[in-house]
Amino acid sequence: MRCPKCGSRDDKVIDSRQSRDSSSIRRRRECLGCGYRFTTYEEIERSDLRVVKRDRTHEAFDRRKLVGSVAKAFEKRSVSLVTLEQVVDDIVHELETSGREVQSTAIGAKVLEKLRSIDEVAYLRYASVHQHFEDVDEFVDAIQALGRRVKPNAAQRELFPPPEPANHGRV
Repeated sequence: MRCPKCGSRDDKVIDSRQSRDSSSIRRRRECLGCGYRFTTYEEIERSDLRVVKRDRTHEAFDRRKLVGSVAKAFEKRSVSLVTLEQVVDDIVHELETSGREVQSTAIGAKVLEKLRSIDEVAYLRYASVHQHFEDVDEFVDAIQALGRRVKPNAAQRELFPPPEPANHGRV
């Protein structure tokens, strides 16, 4: 591993830990040349998942491209890095269990589904690219569709709350 500060190839691993979902290993390293500490991630390379693009060409699935597009949607939003990683992990897991080939439009749909429940602005940013918005009217339609969605409000009481369990004389 090359040190990001001085470029030296000599380092030592200080700490290794599994990620939350056990799909990668996080390693803290220290450069033996300059003493700089940095983090690396090691994960299984999955070369068997192929993406079918809109123009019918095929390419290997690249997790970094997915992370980049989701991060771009969340840019300057108050969403944690942990949330971003969880969104990507969930999508990758769904893709891996769906088969060997996946349509790029299906990946986009999964991203939109996740973003819609987390951050509406990020959802609109991603949708504008994924769905090829060409004019303001398409943005307005997407915003109105979000407005029609029923949003849970924690401050509002439920009209028909679930019945409380019977006490039968116990306190």
